[in-house]
Amino acid sequence: MELSDTTMQVLKNYATINPNIVINQGNTVKTISVARNVLSTAELPEEFPASFGIYDLTEFLNVLSLVDSPRLTFDKDYVTVGDSTGRSSVKYFFSDPEMLTSPGKDIIMPDADVNFVLDTDTLGKVKRAAAALGHDEISITPTTGAIRLSVIDSKDATSNAFSIDVEGEYPEGVDFNFIMNVSNLKVINEDFAVGISKKLISQFKSQQSAIEYYIALEKSSTYGA
Repeated sequence: MELSDTTMQVLKNYATINPNIVINQGNTVKTISVARNVLSTAELPEEFPASFGIYDLTEFLNVLSLVDSPRLTFDKDYVTVGDSTGRSSVKYFFSDPEMLTSPGKDIIMPDADVNFVLDTDTLGKVKRAAAALGHDEISITPTTGAIRLSVIDSKDATSNAFSIDVEGEYPEGVDFNFIMNVSNLKVINEDFAVGISKKLISQFKSQQSAIEYYIALEKSSTYGA
């Protein structure tokens, strides 16, 4: 079995959400953060022939990089990673899935009260602003005919803030201020259709690939007329 660039990109992203992963047989992979406030599901171009657990996903990805054009051969307790020539290989043992953090039931997303598109360029600007200002919160509020994303420090009203407006939809006359922790915004670099529910959960659905994220919002969020 060879892993596509798409699958490698997804696994590298998932390593930032949770250091370990349980991969089930088939072409769907899922992960959830240790705090269980970020969950993601992706459909891959290839199918895994067996279910297995990886304790250190970053280490496993580094192992794959040790050989050229890695080919995976699965056994019951381990996978052999070999190169295209057959001259070098690595035997990598699986971990007990019961000892790893993995998603349970699928999330049923409530009806979204706010919708907008977050493109790659805007996503990058928001992340860079958070790093430059040292803030860890994103405020999502209505503005005239649009939605405003602001990088803020809610504990300091006089702190510097970055804001950018995006097109969106929300009920007319309803005021809201959804707060998201920047550290939870661990999504791949693609364009996303974003839906936010007043039940304090958001869905990020990629417009380029079959991957989506569910990210919990902070309890300090507000929604009301």
